[in-house]
Amino acid sequence: MFEQGSEAGLRVALVLGTSAGGVGRHVHSVAAGLTARGAHVVVLGPPETEELFGFTGTGARFAPVEISDRPRPARDAHAVARLRRLLRGTPGDAARGSGGAEVVHAHGLRAGGLAVAALAGIVPGPLRFSRGRPPLVVTLHNAVIAGGVTAVAYGALERIVARGAAAVLGVSPDLEDRMRALGAREVGRALVPAPPPTRSPGPAERAEMRAELGIGDRPLILTVGRLAHQKGLPTLLDAAAGWTARTSPPLVAIVGDGPLENELRGRIETEGLPVRLLGRRQDVPALLAAADVVVVPSVWEGQPLVVQEALRAGRPLIATRVGGIPDLVEDAALLVPPGDAGALRDAVAQVLDDSALAVRLGAAAVRRAAALPTEDAAVQQLLTLYQELVIR
Repeated sequence: MFEQGSEAGLRVALVLGTSAGGVGRHVHSVAAGLTARGAHVVVLGPPETEELFGFTGTGARFAPVEISDRPRPARDAHAVARLRRLLRGTPGDAARGSGGAEVVHAHGLRAGGLAVAALAGIVPGPLRFSRGRPPLVVTLHNAVIAGGVTAVAYGALERIVARGAAAVLGVSPDLEDRMRALGAREVGRALVPAPPPTRSPGPAERAEMRAELGIGDRPLILTVGRLAHQKGLPTLLDAAAGWTARTSPPLVAIVGDGPLENELRGRIETEGLPVRLLGRRQDVPALLAAADVVVVPSVWEGQPLVVQEALRAGRPLIATRVGGIPDLVEDAALLVPPGDAGALRDAVAQVLDDSALAVRLGAAAVRRAAALPTEDAAVQQLLTLYQELVIR
């Protein structure tokens, strides 16, 4: 799995499941940062993640492993067997000094659970105390918000990860508390910074984007995220219905795609809501520059990249008080309860009606963005942790 001569740097395997957004971008950033520091990195994940994120462009190698986003016993068994082979290396590899991974870092609960199972078969004996098995780090990027049988299955995975990982990192305080309660022996906060902007759009691009959207002087409310239940978009539509009575009704622009697209589109058309679905876009910085308010109505979030991007852009931000958002924004946003359309509607109206408040929020956003961790800090945190675990 690792190239000959990789004894010169730490051999790290990054494992991820199906991803179309923040997790994949974060793993790409980690792979790039580790290889720049001399580590030898292999990314193990579904083939489509390599197509989306281009991990090999970071200097890492990529090996396909089908890790789906939902429990599928037959596919999961195949994924565990393939992970085991890739993580173990071969006797020939070891003789050349390039054997298996020295550290395994799984991103996401399902990837973490399958990695625990794969590592359990590499060297017989108790998982925590075997010297022939590489230490496993698991970063939890999302909370379990499902119910029924799915919640039971994910609850079992949480226990497996808590007991099987050498260290667990959570993107929010509630995830950390959950892992401690389940007995994880080392728990810490994950750093998931947004990639640095390549450039900052100016007034001309703001004007061009607003002209493209055809909104004139109407306020623009922007939301960016996958069209899925976690993002709280039905609550946003409920709030939008109340904005239609304003003298200058704002346009709500939603960037992203996902399983709720048809449902949301049908409701927008039926109720005549001032909402437009823009689909997946590559010009989010320009849209942020054009926005008067950025709204994040999610049911749960960890360290959402769009929140960090909105802070960097200096936009007034309104978000739900969930997960890692309060720690991320501090005083640089108005926070509302999740699922409360009235509170969301009133908070947006407050910003639109009070220009001084909008200016204060924008300035606070810029200050908070300057204090957020960088990609370099995130990679250094991981490299220090990896080295400690290997030495231990």
